[in-house]
Amino acid sequence: MDDFGAHHGRDRARRSARRQRRIAIVALALAVVVVAGAAAAVGVSSSPDHTRRSGAGGSLPRTSTGTATTTTTRADPEPHGTVTLAAVGDTMLGTTPTLPASPETYLAQMGSALTGDVVFGNLEGTLTDETASKCGSAPSSSCFAFRAPPEFARALRDSGFTILSNANNHSYDFGAAGEDQTVRALHRAGIAQTGLPGEITIVRAEGFRIAFVGFAPYPNTGPLNDLAAARRIIRRAAAKADLVVCAIHAGAEGIAALHLTGGEELYLGEDRGNPEAFAHMAVKAGADLVLGSGPHVLRGMEVYRGRLIAYSLGNFAGYHNFSLEGVLGESAVLRVTLAADGRFRSGRLVSVRLVGAGQPVPDPSGAAAALVGQLSRADLGARGVRVGPGGIIQA
Repeated sequence: MDDFGAHHGRDRARRSARRQRRIAIVALALAVVVVAGAAAAVGVSSSPDHTRRSGAGGSLPRTSTGTATTTTTRADPEPHGTVTLAAVGDTMLGTTPTLPASPETYLAQMGSALTGDVVFGNLEGTLTDETASKCGSAPSSSCFAFRAPPEFARALRDSGFTILSNANNHSYDFGAAGEDQTVRALHRAGIAQTGLPGEITIVRAEGFRIAFVGFAPYPNTGPLNDLAAARRIIRRAAAKADLVVCAIHAGAEGIAALHLTGGEELYLGEDRGNPEAFAHMAVKAGADLVLGSGPHVLRGMEVYRGRLIAYSLGNFAGYHNFSLEGVLGESAVLRVTLAADGRFRSGRLVSVRLVGAGQPVPDPSGAAAALVGQLSRADLGARGVRVGPGGIIQA
C-alpha cells in the first residue's frame, strides 16, 4: 500500500478525534452557561485566542476581526467537499519613503490569480509610521528595516489577501509598537493575521474552520527551532479546526539557497531551522498544508502523507525591496484544493516574474513552475511533486 493509502485510517481517526473534542468543548461551554443562568447562545470568535504584550509592555488581548457566530446544542457538522487556497511568499509594497505611487493598483495584474476561499501571504515587514527601527544608525547595506504606511493594508485587502503571516525576520523591525500597529492596521482592513507567539488564527471558508499558525526562528514569532513547542501549538490548532495551515519562515537565503539540504540551515550565522524536519513534524502533528517563505527563491515541493509542503514560494512583491537578479525574480502563486480530510486534491502554480522595481506580473513562459518541478525532483526524489503543462501539480 502506498503512503497515501496507508494513513487513510489514521487521518479518519484524527478527524473523528477532533470532532469529539469539539463536541466535548461545546457541551462544557453550554453547561457553564446554564449554571450562570445565561439565556443566549454562546458566541464563537474566529480570532486568535491568546494575549500578547502591547507597545507599552503590558498585556493586550487580541480582539476579534471576524463575525461572531452562535452555537447550537451540538458541534458544527463535519464539512464536506473541498476548499481552495491561494498562497504567495514574501510580500511588501515598498518601504518608506520608497513607495509605489499607486499601491491600490500595484498588484492589479495578479488579480485573477489571487482568488480563492482563502488568500494567504507572508507580510515581509511592517505597516507602521513608527520611526525607531532595529537598525538605528547602521548603514542600509548591512541592515534592513521595512515599513509601509498602515493604510497600505487596504491595498493588500483589495488585491485579494484575506490572511497574512507575521512570522518572519521583519515583523519586529520597528519593535513592539510597530508590530502592534501592523496588526491593528490589518484587522481594520479586514485581513486576518497569524504567526505571533502561541497564536492560532481560525478563519471560516466554505463551511470549514481553518486554523493558521506561523513559525520563524525569532522570540516574537511561533517557535521554529523548538519542535516540541511547535508540535503542541499545531496539535491545539488541529483540535480547534477542520484543517490546519502551517506557515514557516525557514531556510537560508539567496541564489545559493535554491536547494534543500535536508539539515539545519544557517544564514549570516543565524539558525534558520531544518525546513524538512519541521514540515514533516508539522504534518504528523496535524497540519494539512505547509507554506514556506524566507529563502527569497523558489524551492521544491512534496506531498508527504497526503499533505502538500511548499518549502518556499519565493518573493512575491516588493517595490525596491528585493533583488531581482536571475531566479530571485522568479515567483509563483500556489493555488491548491484540499479535501475535507485535509488531503491534497489538486494544485497549480501560476508562474510570476517580478519586473521593474519588483512588481509581480504573470509569466506565460511558465519558467517558475518549471523551476519548482526541477527542484522537486532533484531535492526530494520520489516524494517531490511533478509539475506538468500549465503548472499543474501532480503528486
